[in-house]
Amino acid sequence: MLRTLYDWTLSLAARKTAEIWLAVIAFIESSVFLIPADVLYLPMALARPDRAYRYAIVATIFSTLGGIAGYFLGLFAYDALARPVLEFYGKFDEFEQLRQCTGEDTIMLLLVTSGLAHLPPIKVVTILAGVVQVSFAFFVISCIIARGARFMALAWAMRRYGEPIRHFIEKRLGLIAGLAAAILIALYFIAKYLGGGAMAAC
Repeated sequence: MLRTLYDWTLSLAARKTAEIWLAVIAFIESSVFLIPADVLYLPMALARPDRAYRYAIVATIFSTLGGIAGYFLGLFAYDALARPVLEFYGKFDEFEQLRQCTGEDTIMLLLVTSGLAHLPPIKVVTILAGVVQVSFAFFVISCIIARGARFMALAWAMRRYGEPIRHFIEKRLGLIAGLAAAILIALYFIAKYLGGGAMAAC
């Protein structure tokens, strides 16, 4: 099923309505769709590098709106809607692990890393943010900054390097972004631990 969804999403780039589909995929990937909008964004930006930043803005706006929808799913309809979605995609156990072992401040960090690198998956974190009622203002700002940074970085890379960088991005950028996100998480916990130790020493 995953490969079929991937191929279908990729095929949308060739349609005249590709920009509309980009908005749709960016919206639904935040709560109910498995394939990230990057899959559609990359061939679109490659075909029209003059529109790369425009597409990045569209993707950022609708990804943020989709994140807000996921947040409200978690806040108001977890048992009725959000949980069945997580179970369908096999993300429920991952969700429950995060729910049980992370506090609000950690979830705020995960909102940034998921937006930058899909680590953890965006839909898991957006729904979780609603369940634990993370500050809505912070949630929206983090979506705009983190997801915007990802799409703008892709736009810059596609405009500057074109086809060669596309292959690099498709094969290795996920790993690199994941490592960067892991480093960010590690630095956060180190700073938190040292800060807590310093406060305890006082």
